[in-house]
Amino acid sequence: MKIHLIAASLLVGVSSLVATPHTVDVSHSSVGFKVKHMMVSTVSGNFGGFSGVYDLDKGVLKSLSGTVKVTTINTGITKRDDHLRSADFFDVAKYPDMSFVLISHKGSKVTGNLTMHGVTKSVVLAMDMGGVIEDNNGNKRSGFVLEGKINRKDFGLAWSKLMEAGGTIVGDEIRITVEIEGIED
Repeated sequence: MKIHLIAASLLVGVSSLVATPHTVDVSHSSVGFKVKHMMVSTVSGNFGGFSGVYDLDKGVLKSLSGTVKVTTINTGITKRDDHLRSADFFDVAKYPDMSFVLISHKGSKVTGNLTMHGVTKSVVLAMDMGGVIEDNNGNKRSGFVLEGKINRKDFGLAWSKLMEAGGTIVGDEIRITVEIEGIED
């Protein structure tokens, strides 16, 4: 009897160490950004092509990796989007993807390696965990939001022009918002 209790305890202990894999549901997720334009307004945009996977253990994020197709950038203005795809900014012919890989998660902060424009930097993002539910089809779903700021120049995206009145056309600080809903595999 004692051996069975030890075996059961070990099994429970090991199963709690095993995280549950999820695949990002791209139809219910988004990757967006905001940047200052001419120091007075904000341009918002998003990327339509992305994918990702993550693991949860009892509602706690244990791993996360995602890839964004930079060619899918959309700010609502075709001419601006084409300029963002050019060598002045993302240079999508050379760097068609950007990626994020989780390094650590502590409380409401996640740290990960963001690779963009051929440069990898560690970034810290705030995380708001939405929870885990079962949908009408019996699938387990979970959701969370990642938000933070990066300096685009840290990733080699340095193009801008000075304005006659002072300041730059494109701000350096980029605000990132990633809204994720995933389905347990």
